[in-house]
Amino acid sequence: MNTALKHWKEAATLILAAGHRFGADTLSARTPPRSSRFDYDVLLLKRSGKSGFMPNAYVFPGGVVDSSDFSSEWLDVFKSSRDSPSFGLKTVKQPAETRPPIFATDRQKLGSPIPGEVAFRICALRETFEESGVLLCVSTVEGKRLLESIEDRGDPGPHCNANSLCSSELTKWRALVNQNPSNFIRMCRELQVLPNIWALHEWSNWLTPRGRYGVNRFDTAFFICCLQDVPHTLQDEREIVHFQWSTPSDVLQSYQAKELWIAPPQFYELSRMCRFPLLDDLHDFASQRAAEGCDRLYPSDTSGEIKVDASADPQDETELHRVVMADSYTATLQITIPLKYKHLLPVVEPTVSQSSKSQL
Repeated sequence: MNTALKHWKEAATLILAAGHRFGADTLSARTPPRSSRFDYDVLLLKRSGKSGFMPNAYVFPGGVVDSSDFSSEWLDVFKSSRDSPSFGLKTVKQPAETRPPIFATDRQKLGSPIPGEVAFRICALRETFEESGVLLCVSTVEGKRLLESIEDRGDPGPHCNANSLCSSELTKWRALVNQNPSNFIRMCRELQVLPNIWALHEWSNWLTPRGRYGVNRFDTAFFICCLQDVPHTLQDEREIVHFQWSTPSDVLQSYQAKELWIAPPQFYELSRMCRFPLLDDLHDFASQRAAEGCDRLYPSDTSGEIKVDASADPQDETELHRVVMADSYTATLQITIPLKYKHLLPVVEPTVSQSSKSQL
């Protein structure tokens, strides 16, 4: 945990995609599909109207990192994998000098033996559990099998499952973790489970612009995870007042119809996911691409431009990478440059002038 940061806090977010098989308790939370092109849904959570940051926005689960996410106590929990580099996670090819600060920072120099790649995954998993009741964990025995699979094949395997504990245990521990994030460590110890950090693939990194959403700013690591089926989900009735499982295209259409509001990172990432209507393709791409690394993305303070390379000239109209916001519900992606680290471009319409109000 980097307490030296003055202008923003570090955070982690999980883009959770799940195949179209629902339990009876989840069907009612699925929005009626506008199309059947996708064979999976994405989890979105509606923030409380009383929230100090993006009230009423629909977001991916996630939140601010806690000191317990970097606690040395995790060494005992992950004792079967702690001798492996980054606890068995894939090695990222991106040179350290070009990595976003949230990943490049040497956490040992800040007093933590837990690598940032591990701690931010723990944070994303903990926050997802707190906010939605979805717990992604594996038994210690299964954790050893996953490590062997990663060593043999370089990949933990197909989509994982969630909520393997009984409902009473989930309810009990979710309340305790909401009370104190350090109880996430206690839960793993007592139940002999591991946070399934290997199911989370590095996806992107977003930095909140100055002044646009209040005084709070966040440098957020985005991860993605693919589940076989939609798990039992339940909002916490504190920070989160509603949840829904919808296809990426349905969320974007609801946004354009002013039925819900999403921020630029959600708009951008959901547009990118529209390249993958099939869950297997999304999983394969995310798993393989994660080893490449990522850029830090941040909407500029005035124009809506997404800056990804400090060397790029923002006045050069031939090299565009921006979201043009005609109003809160009318956003257009204008991208004419290739993305680095083997990432795919969002689905966009042909680039038009900045004054245009055309939509995705």
